[in-house]
Amino acid sequence: MTTPVTIIGAGLGGLVLSRVLHVHGIPSVVYEAESSPSARTQGGLLDIRDYNGQPALETAGLTQEFRELILEGRQAMRLLDRDGTVLLEVPDDGTGGSPEVQRGELRRMLLDALPAGTVHWGHKVTGVRALGDGRHEVTFADGTTVTTGLLVGADGAWSRVRPLLSAAKPEFTGIGFVETHLFDGDHRHPTSAKTVGGGAMMVLEPGKGILAHRERDGNLHTWVMLARSREWFASVDFTDPATATARIVAEFDGWAPQLTTLVTAGETAPVLRTIHTLPGGHRWDRTPGVTLLGDAAHLTVPNGEGANLAMYDGAELGLALAAHPGDVETALAEYEQALFPRSAAAAAEAPDLYVMLGEGTPHTLINAVGAG
Repeated sequence: MTTPVTIIGAGLGGLVLSRVLHVHGIPSVVYEAESSPSARTQGGLLDIRDYNGQPALETAGLTQEFRELILEGRQAMRLLDRDGTVLLEVPDDGTGGSPEVQRGELRRMLLDALPAGTVHWGHKVTGVRALGDGRHEVTFADGTTVTTGLLVGADGAWSRVRPLLSAAKPEFTGIGFVETHLFDGDHRHPTSAKTVGGGAMMVLEPGKGILAHRERDGNLHTWVMLARSREWFASVDFTDPATATARIVAEFDGWAPQLTTLVTAGETAPVLRTIHTLPGGHRWDRTPGVTLLGDAAHLTVPNGEGANLAMYDGAELGLALAAHPGDVETALAEYEQALFPRSAAAAAEAPDLYVMLGEGTPHTLINAVGAG
């Protein structure tokens, strides 16, 4: 089967691209490995920034719909020490440029803005090959294939499309997140809810930290951050939630109970997310008929930019294709010429996990916030 613009991955970047193309009358098809929109949870809160994420949604014609998803007050931030003492409190006064929304709700908004049938669920890519003249064949796990004259890899860190363009592979950073949730915190976990406050809470020491965020309905989303070896993480048996939780919490011996309870009282099994990055300044030579966006193009440590950049990539690629009808190569060259320096600058300028977990923390972070 031959398809129009073929997008691999129904994450935020791929969906923004599909929506911008739709706005400009250009058909696209999105193939997604997940079996349905509700196949898994879609992460926590995202701060949608006024210099990339919000302009992308404006390009997609969805600014009003986005505003209806904003959770007021969630830009508040507090930094505590291991005893639970507040070291820094930044209130949400309503003037911040990065309002918070639930990732899953934002994704649903984008899906609802596409024509029915645009996203083909349950299509896990197993292979991609060039056919010549800018055309590519995509093979799925069920044995079916599609061919396309424009292939876009919006398929994240472990992109199946990236090898067509680059030999780069994500490398382990030495940092892992362990994620869990407490539901209806105000009523069922009042001490934890009070500790977290109205927005984000961080407790950081060199090599480790506990982060939590208040989400919709008072739900508390907790991440443990640890700088440990790949072997250390592999030694934790995450198939046994109780044992894994005990092992993780042992790394925070001596910390205040109201902090460790954010982990031990977790109502979902702890999930490990090891953090990988692509080489800084990752780029590739212009290759006919294919390009990348989002983490497939510029995976970095989490710093608040990833989802925003992916959406901005999608919007910019959509605009370039609309500006050059019938001339895919000019559009892709224009898009990539701006993509490479944009993603390199974002990775270099944004505060990152190495600062948060490095020597001198939390005072380095307090100074950085004060300087900002």
